[in-house]
Amino acid sequence: MPDRTQAPAIKDAVEFDLKLKPYEKFILDNGVPVYNINAGAEDVMMVELVFFAGNSYEEKNIVAAAANALLKNGTTKRTAFQINNHFEYYGSYLNRNCYNETATLTLHTLSKHLPELLPVMQEIITDSIFPEEEISIFKQNSKQRLIVGLKKCDFVAGRLIDAYVYGEQHPYGKYSNAEDYDALQRNELIDFYKKYYSNGQCVIFTAGQLPSNLYQQLNDCFGKLPLQPPPAETSSFIVIPAEQKKYRISNDPNGVQGAIRLAQPFPNRLHPDFLKCSMLNTLFGGYFGSRLMSNIREEKGYTYGIHSYVQNHVHQTAWMVSTEAGKDVCEATIEEVYKEMQLLREDLVDEEELHLVRNYMMGVILGDLDGPFQLIARWKNIILNNLDETYFYKSIQNIKTVSAEELKEMANKYLLPEKFYELVVV
Repeated sequence: MPDRTQAPAIKDAVEFDLKLKPYEKFILDNGVPVYNINAGAEDVMMVELVFFAGNSYEEKNIVAAAANALLKNGTTKRTAFQINNHFEYYGSYLNRNCYNETATLTLHTLSKHLPELLPVMQEIITDSIFPEEEISIFKQNSKQRLIVGLKKCDFVAGRLIDAYVYGEQHPYGKYSNAEDYDALQRNELIDFYKKYYSNGQCVIFTAGQLPSNLYQQLNDCFGKLPLQPPPAETSSFIVIPAEQKKYRISNDPNGVQGAIRLAQPFPNRLHPDFLKCSMLNTLFGGYFGSRLMSNIREEKGYTYGIHSYVQNHVHQTAWMVSTEAGKDVCEATIEEVYKEMQLLREDLVDEEELHLVRNYMMGVILGDLDGPFQLIARWKNIILNNLDETYFYKSIQNIKTVSAEELKEMANKYLLPEKFYELVVV
């Protein structure tokens, strides 16, 4: 029996020996791979179909996003209402999202209802008809959201900074305008859908309490379709960044805040500096106790929150600093960001702060491993970036062992103000 009069020993997260639960994999008859995490205490599961149908594959702006958004808005057998009502009847949730390289169709459901739901998912990816009425509603709603968004400095800054870093023609840098929605045609959506969904490249991820006949159910619904396995690697695009580095844009004369973005091009996960810079980024602006938060929020009071992050892209990516601050202190905020960069370039991080960041990052990973859905999300990120489980263990080792000297070296290589695009939208 434990001694209840004694408090248990506190163990730092950095001391944990974290393991990534391995996936199970099988291949459908058409070659489509399925990755499974069979775990969890509840009778729930997720099925996610990942298609290589992101905006990198479109020939005309917003076609990929529109096709994905309208996937479940009608087939030859069911209306949009009937499709949504079917999934709601079984207490399930069917969602779809479009990204740069990929687009997804994701089902969350009780495991016992899978036989009633998978055939409708099959129907959606083989028989969607994109009714003109639904397209018109999509256009109207999208333009209205765009009008509202363009009044917000934060929204405008998010669009423009990517265009400056990658170029407006790059999939990571382009953005939508009202004219793009007006020009959208039904035949363009159908052509894209047939090429990249009905006959597209696909990979499937499942997690939760999986039924014993999962393979048979998935193979019956998707294994006979003209789908293909994912490409060995996705196409990369030429980055044509803006020549100018500093931008000041007036968007809302009556507003009281400005949106600030600082960004520089940055290597992807395959670069040897990436993991070290992940630690440096956390220290710099990646969590609530970071240098940027301590200075600009807690000490100066310029903002409610400021953070830095490396964008989650497959090919080229960017290191970003993002915040909103009062109009009168936007320039002062940028100066403080650069001062924090300078401190990291000139001074070694003390062991106490470094230990705190190590524990925080290990704690984040520990949370990411809590449950089957989180586990499959971790594996999905590894697989879609053409990595393997060694990357996970390299990440752990980096957190535990990267030195203050190495972080200073990374700061002198990357945290240089002249490398950053600088944008303020007020």
